[in-house]
Amino acid sequence: MTTVLRYAAFTTTPVGGNPAGVVPDASGLTDEQQLAIAAGLGYSETAFLTPDPQGRPGHFTVRYFAPTREVPFCGHATVAAAIAIAERSAPGELVFATAAGPVPVTVAADRDGVLRATLTSVEPRVLEVDPADVQEALAALDWRADELDPTLPPRIAYAGARHLVLAAATRERLARLDYDFDRLAALMTARDLITLQLVWRASATEFHVRDPFPVGGVVEDPATGAAAAAFGAYLRELGEAPATAELLLHQGEDLGRPGVLGVGLRAGDPRVRVSGAAVRLPDPQCGPAGGAHAG
Repeated sequence: MTTVLRYAAFTTTPVGGNPAGVVPDASGLTDEQQLAIAAGLGYSETAFLTPDPQGRPGHFTVRYFAPTREVPFCGHATVAAAIAIAERSAPGELVFATAAGPVPVTVAADRDGVLRATLTSVEPRVLEVDPADVQEALAALDWRADELDPTLPPRIAYAGARHLVLAAATRERLARLDYDFDRLAALMTARDLITLQLVWRASATEFHVRDPFPVGGVVEDPATGAAAAAFGAYLRELGEAPATAELLLHQGEDLGRPGVLGVGLRAGDPRVRVSGAAVRLPDPQCGPAGGAHAG
């Protein structure tokens, strides 16, 4: 029988953060079976781990499935999986072999004894975006161009998965999210986007973010580690964050599932670090609660 664990990532309370499924040993599961498990859970992603074929301690192959598709990388399910491993064995160093590349993860207890996982992204990149695609995304969101923050221009950012970054000029604009699901999904599918990273800058180091995820069958992802890593690279590329910085992203507040994501930049290392806690969810109460879902 396949063991399926349930965690909420980027939170220390079960009512916050982003729920994820974790399958500690997916050996022998077919693609169809993994997708069926992910769809049955209804969370934005489930991580499926397979022990390293060479038997190296702390090394796992990891695949990530949303309810409707596989995705190359998922940050919140990585944090959930790493803490699940640490709780079943011990904190320490892990390496996840993902479709996007190897992702080192460190799990350690903070001074309050809370386990926190820090993943190190694959090498990121930030790309220009076609203005026509920006216009189509804004139309699907029902946002106006003059509601964007001109100091944070649209870009496509990648740190394991592709995200379109759009910055709202006000917190109120970010809070009002009611978009055309099918229209946005069509654009994102055509441009190989996993989420939109919608942001509002509260200060130089603190941001509020939201992430529509229609290509995964989810209206909105409550806490998105892959997008957080991509956003850190975006800020550094545009000179909006120093080479070494610690940033805080607040996500999920507008969904009633508040979470906090730490984003670390280090001079001389292009990769981005994303940190957060995770908490085990009680099995009987964990139906499709990972965010707003389609259908």
